Amino acid sequence: MKNILITGATGNVGMEVIQSLNKLDHKFQIFAGVRNLEKDRVGLLEFQIQTVHFDFNDINTFKPALDHCDILFLLRPPQLSDVNKYFKPLINSAVICGVKHIVFLSVQGVEKSTIIPHHKIEKLIVGSKIPFTFLRPAYFMQNFTTTLLNDILINTRIFLPAGKAKFTLINVVDIGKVAAKILIKTENHLNKLYELTNHEKLTFVEMTAKLSKGLNTEIIYESPNLIRFFINKRNTKMPIMLIFVMIMLHYLPRFQKEPETTDWVKRITNQEPTTFDEFIIDNKQILNPETNMKSVKKFK
Repeated sequence: MKNILITGATGNVGMEVIQSLNKLDHKFQIFAGVRNLEKDRVGLLEFQIQTVHFDFNDINTFKPALDHCDILFLLRPPQLSDVNKYFKPLINSAVICGVKHIVFLSVQGVEKSTIIPHHKIEKLIVGSKIPFTFLRPAYFMQNFTTTLLNDILINTRIFLPAGKAKFTLINVVDIGKVAAKILIKTENHLNKLYELTNHEKLTFVEMTAKLSKGLNTEIIYESPNLIRFFINKRNTKMPIMLIFVMIMLHYLPRFQKEPETTDWVKRITNQEPTTFDEFIIDNKQILNPETNMKSVKKFK
């Protein structure tokens, strides 16, 4: 029996990958890499899965976790930007342990953005000679139910320096479905690159209009300059590194070529990707300021 190790197992993407794997017929043993074996195991009890100690911040956990790993699902926690410190030793450990395939969650347009960590991680994986599959997803719809949620609930607005740039979108649920299909059939996806989007290209003006209609509540969109954006986010106690990530994610697309949509979700899963309207309906209880103010959380 071959083994699959899922990093970031308790996060949004990791959980969706695990849930999708749980619905498929396969003969793999699934391991969830977690930082706290006792605490994190609780959230995984409903799945046929084993847990193993894995912490991106602790190089000593790499080899024990990878020792019996045939296929590695790898993602980058957003707070980790030093590729040489965290990912170079990880990829080296994967080589030493004989990992046979790496499925890496990258980002759309990574080949044109050499300053982002994903670009360097892809190069490390290619250089390792381990067969790979790179998943390059578009803008996560789940950003609206996580990073952007407080502003929606408290101020009924989207406050981002994105101007009129168009974004392609993807539901993390669809990423999980694609990743699961690839993980159990990696031989069909050797050294392939897949940009994962739905069929929409939307500006934040258009996304905000859809939110307003779907929630039956007026949500406004405001595009501040970078100084005002930075000061606003620091006033909410948002970590500086996360602010810089948000600037790269939302401001830089104003000066880049408009991204393309693809049909890889349908081709790999045989299911149509989620539309933004469908996502709003599915998450209406979370997103609606009038019914869910209890979800408001302060950044610490």
